[in-house]
Amino acid sequence: MEDRGFDLDERVATLEDAETRRTLSPVDRVAERSYFAAPASGDLPVLGSEEELVFASSNYLGLTADQRVQNAARRATAVVGTGAGSSRLVTGDTLVHHDLERLLAETLGTDRALAFASGYAAAVGTITALEPDVIFVDESTRSSITDGCRFSSAEVVRYDHCDAADLHASMAERAERISDGESWLVGTDSVFDVDGTVAPLSAICDVADEFGAWVLVNETHATGLYVDGGGVVQAEGLEDRIHVQLGSLSTALASQGGYVAGDDALIETLVTDARSFACSAGLAPAAAATASEALHVARHSDVRERLWDNVAHLRDGLEAMGYPVLGDSQLLAVCVCDRRDALALVDGVRERGVVVHPLCPPTAPAGAGRVRVAPMASHDRDDVVACLEAFQTAGEELGLL
Repeated sequence: MEDRGFDLDERVATLEDAETRRTLSPVDRVAERSYFAAPASGDLPVLGSEEELVFASSNYLGLTADQRVQNAARRATAVVGTGAGSSRLVTGDTLVHHDLERLLAETLGTDRALAFASGYAAAVGTITALEPDVIFVDESTRSSITDGCRFSSAEVVRYDHCDAADLHASMAERAERISDGESWLVGTDSVFDVDGTVAPLSAICDVADEFGAWVLVNETHATGLYVDGGGVVQAEGLEDRIHVQLGSLSTALASQGGYVAGDDALIETLVTDARSFACSAGLAPAAAATASEALHVARHSDVRERLWDNVAHLRDGLEAMGYPVLGDSQLLAVCVCDRRDALALVDGVRERGVVVHPLCPPTAPAGAGRVRVAPMASHDRDDVVACLEAFQTAGEELGLL
């Protein structure tokens, strides 16, 4: 009989040869310090004996361990239940969901917001529901927007990373060739997780306005961190110029899920036409309540200030050692010569009890080696010093400094 299946053993071997195979390494808790288990495949994980400092998490405000946030999850579970039980269009719509969406809309300066089961579902569902004819996307934008473009029937035009002039050139060239009648959407992240750069949103809006295009901004790595708990859109006062704001509840808001925010017509369209919303069970009530409380804490406490203090301390220390550091956000990209140097530096830092993340091709540009360092608000000064010391010692041993 002819074998019409899949040779997954060969595929895994290919991943091994290319050093691109990924593994799971469980932790005992999500916080600034954790015990890690070695990759265990199908076996029961066994935690290591040494606690390690985590500078590789998107839990930027450290709120997963905040007692107020945890209590909100407990109350929602006790009162509403552990899960939504169905799509929100059936019986899975609760008051907890609407409380979260009200607070998101208030924070983001929009008419309404809509919570999705994940940030990925929010992006893909929104782009496919809008059905644009052409999408102009930053070449480094995250996979959720990229896949949304791929799943839609739109023609995709990529412009150079954070380059509003190249976006303008692409739109002008398109306008010369094509008659009126197309719907255009510009898609970009606000904070890019590869190099920590921040998109020039005001300049992008200027270009979009000139050609009558809509703008969609993904604030996954920004929501909760800027003015009044908003993102870069709020920091730059662009709420009235961005047509679609979307982001994640799984990063700074210490929960799970995603959201889209905009005017009434946008949300009404998504409730009806976004398949990733209609065909998924509603966000768990505990997740919605967690995100609501985390957003409240982000707006009305000093956690944002503590995060940015840690970012400044880390950046200054790394640059003083001689490391080139990219990024204008809380994500610091330490530049080294190549991929192998990046992997070696990550291992050297890990040997000293600090967990950071390598950024290698295809995530980082070809031939580049970068190590991402992501501090949290819950790191204290000694934690930051320990991270810097690990980079100093490992870098000297590897000849990088």
